Amino acid sequence: MGKRQLPPEEPAEIHEVMLRDALEERYLAYALSTIMHRALPDARDGLKPVHRRILYGMRLLRLDPGTPFKKSAKIVGDVMGSFHPHGDQAIYDAMVRLAQDFASRYPLVDGQGNFGNIDGDNPAAYRYTEARMTEVARLLLDGIDEDGVEFRANYDGQSKEPVVLPGGFPNLLANGAQGIAVGMATSIPPHNVAELCDAALHLIDKPEAKSKSLLKWVKGPDFPTGGIVIDSKESIAEAYTTGRGSFRTRAKWTQEEGARGTWVVVITEIPWLVQKSRLVEKIAELLNEKKLPLVGDVRDESAEDVRLVIEPKSRAVDPALMMESLFRLTELESKISLNLNVLIKGKIPKVVGLAECLREWLDHLRDVLVRRSNYRKTQIENRLEILGGYLIAYLNIDKVIKIIRTEDEPKPALVKAFKLTEVQADAILNMRLRSLRKLEEFEIRTEDKNLRNELKGIKSLLGSEAEQWSKVGEQVRKVRDIFGPKTPLGKRRTQFADAPEHDLAAIEEAFVEREPVTVVISEKGWVRTLKGHVEDISGLAFKTDDKLDHAFFAETTSKLLLFATNGKFYSLDVAKLPGGRGHGEPIRMFIDLEQDAAIVSLFVNKGERKFLIASSEGQGFVVKEEDCVSNTRKGKQVLNVTMPNEACAIATVQGDTVAAIGTNHKMVLFPLEQVPEMARGRGVRLQKYSSAKLSDVAVFEFKAGLTWKDSAGREQSMSAKELSDWRGNRADAGRLAHGLPKSNKFLRGVE
Repeated sequence: MGKRQLPPEEPAEIHEVMLRDALEERYLAYALSTIMHRALPDARDGLKPVHRRILYGMRLLRLDPGTPFKKSAKIVGDVMGSFHPHGDQAIYDAMVRLAQDFASRYPLVDGQGNFGNIDGDNPAAYRYTEARMTEVARLLLDGIDEDGVEFRANYDGQSKEPVVLPGGFPNLLANGAQGIAVGMATSIPPHNVAELCDAALHLIDKPEAKSKSLLKWVKGPDFPTGGIVIDSKESIAEAYTTGRGSFRTRAKWTQEEGARGTWVVVITEIPWLVQKSRLVEKIAELLNEKKLPLVGDVRDESAEDVRLVIEPKSRAVDPALMMESLFRLTELESKISLNLNVLIKGKIPKVVGLAECLREWLDHLRDVLVRRSNYRKTQIENRLEILGGYLIAYLNIDKVIKIIRTEDEPKPALVKAFKLTEVQADAILNMRLRSLRKLEEFEIRTEDKNLRNELKGIKSLLGSEAEQWSKVGEQVRKVRDIFGPKTPLGKRRTQFADAPEHDLAAIEEAFVEREPVTVVISEKGWVRTLKGHVEDISGLAFKTDDKLDHAFFAETTSKLLLFATNGKFYSLDVAKLPGGRGHGEPIRMFIDLEQDAAIVSLFVNKGERKFLIASSEGQGFVVKEEDCVSNTRKGKQVLNVTMPNEACAIATVQGDTVAAIGTNHKMVLFPLEQVPEMARGRGVRLQKYSSAKLSDVAVFEFKAGLTWKDSAGREQSMSAKELSDWRGNRADAGRLAHGLPKSNKFLRGVE
């Protein structure tokens, strides 16, 4: 029997859409979802949706402060099932952070069990931990049952969730927030609540106050882990005014004296969000790599409090300099950024300043106050309506009882007889018999009187903006009193100080262990260092077609100066040069030396000398060594030359006479005072030529005579009497230099 053929399906209608348009539409939807519902906090309550849902879920579970703890698994399950369908781990991670007192300045969750630690250890799984809300969370939720905020349907439409919390606590700035959205991010460090409340009260009195004026109260961030902020007041003011900036935060340390003059540095506070275990590992790693020559050892003696002990290499070490080297290389100094990018009214992402940020919170408090007052007003009016019905019943009790006993439908009869409302009639019919005693009538009249007085006050409040702000001010003062500077939680933890000034050379020297080395450079520009001061380097191997140019002694902390034919000076750190194994590396790996430029001289920078530098055209000048130091790989232009003219000679200024010798083997001697001292330029003519070029220069004491080295490295000299025939003036052509090397080089080098 053959298979029955199914009727062919009609092809679905196909719509052609441009790929670009489809991608733009979908990516924009994703971006908006990330910005609005995940990454950026609301300026009003300072919470992201996941945190808001966690707190509301805990509220429904009645986990108020002081109540028994409930399993975190129960909280996570309820929040995920009712409000946040994005995975249990995401919810639990957010809840854990709210409970960590080293991450949150004012924790919103009171955790019981292992919620992680400052070392970076993970918390226990949610089946092992328990939680409830803190007093701070209670303040954020206070009024949510009194129509204080708007509600919306949850993700499946089965229940309602708050759009924003009443936010009776300045959570946005107090606890801060971190988040990365699409095309924008937020980074808000925590602050001190008492200071924020003082600034908010000033803002209530003077609504037009600028962010800068609020810095009288808000000094800067207040991190849960303490530390010291070392930024200037000007940069802090700039950050809070624009809503963008950063804070340099350092660990807090003290020096503890030991026996026989020994001492150690003890670190008691580390920067916010720095994992202590990773910090100790980094210091130990730097010690092994010999990048902390002033530090002898590090050990972690922390219990509940942080206690990192740093031992110096010796008693002679400067503790401040040792700590400076640690601050520069480790997370003991951390830069914490400020990017006040928040959702205004829950809808508009915007970077705001301190004043606007607090203004959003205060405006929200006023909105919540008005909503709660209207809710209470409605409640009172409904209760007064019922009390009115009760009083009519008491005054006509016999008639009421008769109607109820005799009428088949007593409700319409009561309404008609006493002109009652439906609500009043229902209330009378639902009264208990024991409520008919005489004492109850007196209590009802008292309640009616009190409620009318309260209603009068609420109507006055709703009709007066000044009264509303006064009420908001009272609320802010209560928060300030709860978390005042004298309370354990409210006391400021982060201090402020100016960064200590140290000699830059001393700091850089502190990063490298000081050891003697020999710097070797080949003719083709390959450089390397040998350990120790090696006198005999004849056995060194070089690449094919390459050989030794020269070698000199230095230390690992030394700086080198390289003078090139392009007239530039370059700076190099000996510590960064390759070791003695192999042939080294091209010196061009460490500096941006042009391909057509070559090395004239390489020597140790000592900082207090003067040099005579000259070009092949015979022009030159005297320059201070400090003016030759470069801070970049590109070098520093000192002698101005244009090809084919190039820098060709350098000599240390030690004496009163200059010797200049050309490629024509002519030499001239003239007084050093005829050569100007400059920081940069072409210089003046030292020797005159017709077709030759300058070969070398030397500066010496004329009375002591001129010394040089021959091709074999032997030292030769000529006395002042023998040199008298070559004496002249700057820019003279000179005379043939009998007795001097045929290479036309003095080979004196930089001394």
